[in-house]
Amino acid sequence: MRLSAVWGGTGVLGIIEGKGPANGRAVGLRADMDALPIVETSGVDYPSENPGVMHACGHDGHTTMLLGAAKLLTENRNFSGRVYLIFQPAEEGGAGAARMMADGLFRDYPMQAIYALHNLPGLPLGHIALCDGPAMASSDTFHMTITGRGGHAAMPHKAIDPVLIASHFIVAAQALVSRHTDPLKSAVLSVCQVAAGQTTNVIPQDVKLGGTIRTLDPDVRRATVESFERLATSLVQGFGGQVAIKWEEDAYPATINHDNQMAISQQAAAEVVGAERVDPKAPPLMASEDFAFMLDAVPGTYAFLGNGPSAGLHDPAYVFNDEAMPFGVSYLVTLAQRALSA
Repeated sequence: MRLSAVWGGTGVLGIIEGKGPANGRAVGLRADMDALPIVETSGVDYPSENPGVMHACGHDGHTTMLLGAAKLLTENRNFSGRVYLIFQPAEEGGAGAARMMADGLFRDYPMQAIYALHNLPGLPLGHIALCDGPAMASSDTFHMTITGRGGHAAMPHKAIDPVLIASHFIVAAQALVSRHTDPLKSAVLSVCQVAAGQTTNVIPQDVKLGGTIRTLDPDVRRATVESFERLATSLVQGFGGQVAIKWEEDAYPATINHDNQMAISQQAAAEVVGAERVDPKAPPLMASEDFAFMLDAVPGTYAFLGNGPSAGLHDPAYVFNDEAMPFGVSYLVTLAQRALSA
């Protein structure tokens, strides 16, 4: 295996040449590498060496499995073409996939398909789940400031109370899901931050809200964002206030699997763990994943690997199950070989 230059800040690309002629054929295998700003409470005897930072999503396991696949593919090279091993930084909110692409990853190293997997607590060990179509949701993060007019808490009629306006908006915004979204489609709107005021007898000048919108369908995503902005403007102005909305730039699209690559992934998974342990129609997750950027540019699939009973992802007590590694390594190797022979 040889390595290319650094991509997306700290990303690395490994290149493995098969025994047979490449003829322009290449597939990519991607693993994310980053951790999370969480204080670990797992209790294992190998905790994070960096206080306040831990692999609470199992990305260290993903990286290790891709390294294992690299070792086997390099030793055997039982395929024609190239396998690109993509070690990607900054999945947890930094859009590292988009940054690697902006550096020219797919331009300089074109590939016909790309694949990734993620461990899933609760899915039995030795099982693999695939979603037919959307696998994970888009993510649009908003920061919103509602401005009124501050005043004395005992004389609210002389103020424009942004706390009251924000309260009405938080409740009304839930109708964007319950009454503006097709019941057969999915959307989540969560207001997760509310900040206002410094004391108990002063109506503040403004209120800051922060939250996220998650959808599985690009049309639903667009409509929900547009409706969110329209509702915010009309409701806040109706109370005499003003509103400013800022959307974070690294919004993730939905992670959507491609049909042809789904068939290859299902075959590879069945070969590794047995067809009875493969769920080809697993329900999607409303969490988000920046592998979506890569799937927008190159066809491929995103699979879930059983982590067995464990604390959930992003939980300070989470532990990656090392017994899942042989299944993940075998799946990635088999997938690359099948994809290049398809």
